[in-house]
Amino acid sequence: MKKYISLNFKQLLRILILPSLLFITQSIATRANADVLTSVKPIGFITQAITYGVTETDVLLPDGASPHTYSLKPSDLVKIKQAQLVVWVGEDLEAFMPTVLKGIDKDKQIELMEIPDIKKLLRTGTQNHEHGKLDSDDEHDHHGSYDEHIWLSPQIAKIIAKTVHDKLIDLYPDKRDLIDENLNEFTIKLAETEQSIAKKLINVQNSGYFVFHDAYGYFESQFGLKNLGSFTINPAVQPGVQTVYAIKQELKEHQAVCVFREPQFSPAVIEKLVNGTDVRIGELNPLGTDIALSKNAYSQFLLRLTQQLLDCLDKN
Repeated sequence: MKKYISLNFKQLLRILILPSLLFITQSIATRANADVLTSVKPIGFITQAITYGVTETDVLLPDGASPHTYSLKPSDLVKIKQAQLVVWVGEDLEAFMPTVLKGIDKDKQIELMEIPDIKKLLRTGTQNHEHGKLDSDDEHDHHGSYDEHIWLSPQIAKIIAKTVHDKLIDLYPDKRDLIDENLNEFTIKLAETEQSIAKKLINVQNSGYFVFHDAYGYFESQFGLKNLGSFTINPAVQPGVQTVYAIKQELKEHQAVCVFREPQFSPAVIEKLVNGTDVRIGELNPLGTDIALSKNAYSQFLLRLTQQLLDCLDKN
């Protein structure tokens, strides 16, 4: 009797559970194939606003990874092959992408630096950064002729959003109304954010500063900030005596208020550089690694960057 009950129970489990597992597996596979994949997180912020309620956005690079030096894993290749759409910046930023995208249909990828409307707005990598260039083996010191940190331009972000919008309509024509609505909301929200940032930063436009990653040119240009130059040093290595002396001279000569490091820099390295000066240390995060993907993540990202600037530059 016990054997008979046990057998039926197992059969019942198979009847109830196996179809459910099969359904879940199929759902995961379907969702993976429907995903929009972006190379770096800030592009994911923009894309998520447009894909909201339509499909999933995923980001290829994990938090803390540099697009300049990242090595793809086998799981990354699977993500790229399964994605309905891959959105990336360009080979100057993500040198690893052209090779892996060779076998991917051109209709399934967007290389942002090649979009004509974005090309018109590109800045050269050295614009407004003629001071303080102290070269060493820095991971960021191999940019192309244009500044590829295009996600820091609200103007370019609108073009990215519209490009993703147009491609999504091709992929999901039945969801056109929702995709249109998402783009409209993104545009309105971004305009409000730009106005808010302009008001917040107006009082620090004459406060000069240096950075350790020449990444903020688009943002600085739009909001009239006074970047005095960039120092290129390896964030993992203590700078030598000559480098320290040269940087201190630059800070004093240009009366810098702040120097901005990024999360990967050891505070001790920067403290050594400003020791004996009145220069404050700030932190900027150009990849938004502490922000989760959401409908309003791009505005959150820009406002967070604004607050990071104010925390150091605003003396009041």
